[in-house]
Amino acid sequence: MTATDLKSYRPPVIELSEEGDELLEVAMGPHHPSTHGVFRMDVALDGERVVRLKPVFGYLHRNHEKIAETTSYLASMPYTDRLDYFCSLTNNWAYAIAVEKLAGMEVPERAQYIRVITAELTRIQNHASAIGFLLQEMGASGTPLMYAFREREKILDLFEALTGSRMMCNYMRFGGCRVELPKGWLEQVSKIVDGLPEFIDETEALLTGNEILMARTQGVGILKPDLAVNAGVTGPMLRATGVNYDIRKVDHYGIYDRFKFRVPLGDHGDIYDRYMIRILEMRESIEILKQAIKDIPAGPIMDPKSKIRGFRPKAGEAYGRIEAPKGELGFYLISDGSPNPYRYRVRPPSLINLTVLEDMCLGRNVADVVLIFGSVDIVLGEVDR
Repeated sequence: MTATDLKSYRPPVIELSEEGDELLEVAMGPHHPSTHGVFRMDVALDGERVVRLKPVFGYLHRNHEKIAETTSYLASMPYTDRLDYFCSLTNNWAYAIAVEKLAGMEVPERAQYIRVITAELTRIQNHASAIGFLLQEMGASGTPLMYAFREREKILDLFEALTGSRMMCNYMRFGGCRVELPKGWLEQVSKIVDGLPEFIDETEALLTGNEILMARTQGVGILKPDLAVNAGVTGPMLRATGVNYDIRKVDHYGIYDRFKFRVPLGDHGDIYDRYMIRILEMRESIEILKQAIKDIPAGPIMDPKSKIRGFRPKAGEAYGRIEAPKGELGFYLISDGSPNPYRYRVRPPSLINLTVLEDMCLGRNVADVVLIFGSVDIVLGEVDR
């Protein structure tokens, strides 16, 4: 350091806690193993206690929404796969609903059933994976995550047989689905669905009453219902606070009004409740799947009036939304009558649910931050878009 440098040098400002102790600032990420992608949390610590936490994201921004405004409606369907890449089929469905509202299209019965079946399979593999990752971050390295991935692989095999891809499925079309079910596919679904209760029972036997899991999650990362509603939080995170809100019940989109299923609710809004909500929602998805497999009719899978080429919805606007595994996933579209959307916006549950992270972490130890963050269940492809 030169004499000039020494003259201009200013020591860093040391922030003090209320008790006069120095605060330690830690940047967790963007390549921290717990962040599920490129995400950073700037954490201020008083000892090990969190006094401030600011999420920093945008590292995975891909210009998704602006690209969609410069391409045709159909050409954006594969891009929706890449939002929440665990849940491409539900992403497809939410976008398809928005365009179908905009264009006034009908969806045949059989396609509606196929959409429900693929959506509930998606919910199960998402929740199983989220629980596996949560336990991995708690220190139970390997076994719970591998158990979850074992079941997920069976479901991805079904997706591959149906769509040709395990994760980037690009399967929904405006007015129906891209291809008919392969021969024997429904029988395979039924066989896997019949085996899922045993997997959930096994998971619960290992985890639900586990002392370490309860000690690390009960009373930790509490989200109050008022804050959850005011922040727009949805999905298992909202229902864990006790708020009864599930878009499958509220909107009855698709054909969900035909199925009997419960909406599990929590009492405390902590990490443990979020874990239990996902377990219980998997059980409800199994019941929906059994009903859908039993009742699926024969018939066309595409609206005969739908157009693949020269698709130009009349001028107007529409918002389509679904209960995706992570919460409310919506697409807002404005048409000016041209082949491309004039405006295209996504309402991503991963981003909205992440906004309350600091509220859940304040006053907790830094070790709890990783678990609280894991219990939100986000995918950065959807957060950043």
